[in-house]
Amino acid sequence: MTVKGVARTGSLGAAVAGLGAGVIASLAGSTGAASILWTATSVLGVVLATTWVISALVKGRLGVDLIALAALVGTLALGEHVAGALITVMLTTGRALEGWAAGRAERELRTLLDHAPKTAHLHVADALVDRSIEDLRIGDVLLVRPGEVVPVDGVLVAGVATLDESALTGEALPIQRDQDDVIRSGVVNAGGPFDLRATTTAADSTFAGIVRLVEGASAATSPFVRLADRYAVVFLGLSFGTAAAAWIASGDAARAVAVLVVATPCPLILAAPVAIVAGLSRCAARGVVVKGGGALEALAAADVLLFDKTGTLTMGRPTIVEIMTADGFDGVELLRLAASLDQVSPHVLAQAIVRSARERSLELELPEDASETAGEGVAGRVGARRITVGNGRWTGVVGDEPWVVRSRSAAEFDGAMCVFVGVDGIAAGALLLNDPIRPDAARTIRNLRRGGIRRVVMVTGDRAEVAASVGALLGVDDIAAQQSPADKVDVVRRETQRGSTIMVGDGINDAPALAAASVGVAIGARGSTASSETADIVLTVDRLDRLGEAHLIAARARRIALQSVVLGMALSLVAMAAAAAGLLAPAAGAMLQEVIDVVAILNALRALRSGRDEIRLDREGEAIAQRFASAHRTLRPDVALLRDAAEMLGTADASAAMQSVRRAYRLLVDEIGPHEREEDLLLYPMINDALGAADSTVTMSRAHAEIARLTTQVGLVLGRIGDGAPSAADVSDLQRLLYGLYALLELHFAQEDESFLSLADEHHVVAGQRS
Repeated sequence: MTVKGVARTGSLGAAVAGLGAGVIASLAGSTGAASILWTATSVLGVVLATTWVISALVKGRLGVDLIALAALVGTLALGEHVAGALITVMLTTGRALEGWAAGRAERELRTLLDHAPKTAHLHVADALVDRSIEDLRIGDVLLVRPGEVVPVDGVLVAGVATLDESALTGEALPIQRDQDDVIRSGVVNAGGPFDLRATTTAADSTFAGIVRLVEGASAATSPFVRLADRYAVVFLGLSFGTAAAAWIASGDAARAVAVLVVATPCPLILAAPVAIVAGLSRCAARGVVVKGGGALEALAAADVLLFDKTGTLTMGRPTIVEIMTADGFDGVELLRLAASLDQVSPHVLAQAIVRSARERSLELELPEDASETAGEGVAGRVGARRITVGNGRWTGVVGDEPWVVRSRSAAEFDGAMCVFVGVDGIAAGALLLNDPIRPDAARTIRNLRRGGIRRVVMVTGDRAEVAASVGALLGVDDIAAQQSPADKVDVVRRETQRGSTIMVGDGINDAPALAAASVGVAIGARGSTASSETADIVLTVDRLDRLGEAHLIAARARRIALQSVVLGMALSLVAMAAAAAGLLAPAAGAMLQEVIDVVAILNALRALRSGRDEIRLDREGEAIAQRFASAHRTLRPDVALLRDAAEMLGTADASAAMQSVRRAYRLLVDEIGPHEREEDLLLYPMINDALGAADSTVTMSRAHAEIARLTTQVGLVLGRIGDGAPSAADVSDLQRLLYGLYALLELHFAQEDESFLSLADEHHVVAGQRS
């Protein structure tokens, strides 16, 4: 606990002890001792209130503590010791709550600096020597080992470097750098070791520049004014005016003191922090750490939302989205062979291929005679077969075979990376890897718009064409692509002119922009600790939709805080009128004020409950959603059988093509059909209950009916063909039906993942859209 925290806790303890000891002494008949104890407690309140008032005036604010100070001085002057002690307890209680709930968290750079390596491996003659990066000079040649962060900017001396640049650029896929290419500090070596010639010192490096950006952006951000202070000036003037009028009209100073006692702004001091603390508590329970009441209030008031792309709107890691195969090769077996070989490679794409195979429950073998060539690929034996995984040249890709053209076109259109696979010296297929959009991203944006966000901007270091594709799917209002960390800060500051801003990110490159925004939100579960330290809010779970939940919770807590303040102030005004009329003595006024405080605080505690706009699945609903999410992971890759079968019709051997069509039909009848009937029976009623609308899934059920209708038509055509060869009309009908089913199922599964299955608390992994 900080020194200030200890002081707040100690003051509250002393005030409660003084009031309680005075009550005990009074009940024991020691009225003199009770008076001394209550007077001492009141003096403590005067000292504390005076300190707070002076502190507020130094900062240019006229706070509510001035009324409390006047009331305390009045009670001491008139000997109303009990009232003074009660006011002191209320004041210290409010400060203790405020110390927990309010204030913007101090932005720390310690973890950001910890990300940078402290030493570098320097080539000296024929040896490697570890040196502090502060001692590096321009021209030094360094060794960067696999997995290490590049310590300074430099030029690649020899060979090929595979780099994870997502921390700086937001690009999720690894980048290959060749000899003489410039490499910036802060990126991670995702391949083999390489030598780097330093072109800057540590102090002048890219990474050091980002640290300075964070410092500058933090210093330029204005603190958020607490809710209570906004109403303090009006209430202050009204309270003193009423007290003065009562004194002048009656000539009785006790009336003025009574007015000030009941005017003690405890609904402002207590009720607002209670509601804000309740909001903080509920956010924390949902995996959202909000660093103080000021950040929660700012989140509720924000109306412009800025998102980073990679790792924020997307999953932030390469995932296989499609498998292209040459004639005679099976996609699932091709993935198994490639993943078996890639188990020995540290390359980030190799790890993604292995992960995708394991998600599909494929049995991998340990490879033999495996070797890796930087910039080319991996080769080795898996069982009895010679496997190569890497670029086209390495795997033997030649000519313009249809599957090769399709692979490269798909990679270009989707911004994906293409990894080729060779089997026994023959180019067998390609694995397309991309960074998929989070299933909860679109729903989160829709919920935030409903909650008051009027503008959504995507800010990313990624390429413009990739950013445009993601932005179109999510429905953002504007896109700023190919942005450096400094550019992101400029975008945030420009958008701040439109309104209060929320910036959401997860990487080192986002840290300056998070610091510059009204509210910085970091996805801390998988993101950089630098962004987490810089942010006002950290999502500790790898779910974007928790931001939408936090926004609803914050808005409700702020609304209830305001209601509690207005309710308490209204009741205080009635009590002030009674005190001014001589109907309330100071001590009685203090007791009445306690009743008003309890009413205001009980209202504020409503912020602990869920609001009507918050969607929650119960435990049974969670289990059902997770069950169907798991089924999607199994079924979605198989949907590509429909497209593959359609492509084979008319272009391959008729017997092989019809065999593929019949496999696709069995998939529809035996697996997809029963899956969707179960969804209608179990999943959709549960979703309707959770959303509070009986027809919320009606369009999904309509899709089920259309899928069943098209499946029946495929069966009719197959029955018409029988054991014979298909006619041209049969081929046309089957292609139309299979392509239609493929597109419909792809869209339908994506809609269910986004709208329904992402409601489950346990985040499910989205399988490749096509495989």
